[in-house]
Amino acid sequence: MQKFWKKLTGRGEAAVPSGHEPLPPGASPAPLRSKPVDAALPAIDPPLPDAPAETVPSRHAPLPNMAMSMDDLAAPAPARRGWRERLADSGFARSLTSLFARNPVLSDELLDELEVALLTADVGVEATRELIDGLRRRMQRREFADAAALRGALRDALIAVLEPVSQPLEIAGHHPFVVLVVGVNGVGKTTTIGKLGRRFREQRRSVMLAAGDTFRAAAVAQLQEWGERIGVPVIAQGQGADSASVVFDALQTATARGTDVLIADTAGRLHTQSGLMNELAKIRRVLGKLDASAPHEVLMVIDGTTGQNAINQVRQFAGAVGVTGLAVTKLDGTAKGGVLFALAREFALPIRYVGLGERADDLRVFDARAFVDGLLPQGG
Repeated sequence: MQKFWKKLTGRGEAAVPSGHEPLPPGASPAPLRSKPVDAALPAIDPPLPDAPAETVPSRHAPLPNMAMSMDDLAAPAPARRGWRERLADSGFARSLTSLFARNPVLSDELLDELEVALLTADVGVEATRELIDGLRRRMQRREFADAAALRGALRDALIAVLEPVSQPLEIAGHHPFVVLVVGVNGVGKTTTIGKLGRRFREQRRSVMLAAGDTFRAAAVAQLQEWGERIGVPVIAQGQGADSASVVFDALQTATARGTDVLIADTAGRLHTQSGLMNELAKIRRVLGKLDASAPHEVLMVIDGTTGQNAINQVRQFAGAVGVTGLAVTKLDGTAKGGVLFALAREFALPIRYVGLGERADDLRVFDARAFVDGLLPQGG
């Protein structure tokens, strides 16, 4: 055993760590001394800028794709799924895939079934009629050799409907750039605002949120939760406060701080529909007192699962507040997805964003070709 320790240490005595002298025989080790500890440690996260508003404590469930611990930050992020993966399970995509699988031969029956599929997917009566009539005329002129050729022509026609409205939102020309977000309750307005704020932050823009939905319970706290997660200030007052006053204060504060983008939430439902529209019109007037051109974007959020009801919603909001762009959410899963074609034909409003999932990065800038490819893959 002594030979073994000699091999490890190079000598018969225990090795002494570098930087320490061995104690002389009979000496006692010096007592350990603890180092002084600072009474106050520095804050790990800097506080958000002070806002002239009441703060509402957040105790809500974690938001999608938001790190809740250091382990979450260290873990590799899941691979981002493409348009085709996200839309493959939609009702519209499944219907089209099944249709062409059952009808490999070109026929009038194929066109009849296609017409039913488009109507069922909420493409709308007028848009469906135009698509089917165009395909039928070409088939009568013998332009299609088989069903695969008709399928390719359908792809091109669907892209042609959506390409004119595939216009991304350009944040330029105003400082701050004011985005007023409108829509009925339940369509995902607040979540869309949080995801938009995250996107703008990733573009190195300074962002501020305004909690203008003071009528819905917990709406203010939900928006503040998003603000905390993405690291942006939220201007808010209590539930029941005047929405126009909140948004006015937010624009004043954003202007004073040199903020790049101000995103304002709004109520989705009051006691009467006319009351809601009057409130939104009031917000526009109040913003105009500080900036005659504000808001610079009125972004309406639409639930992609509501089908033709979305047409009525856009008609009402466009008449009251002048909608300038659309964000269509919940297009993954059970959503039919055809409503985008109906909206494009009816209103020709720019479709800025689409929501393809729950993750924060699943709010995508709308791409007409990628969307149609997800519904009807080329050569699939």
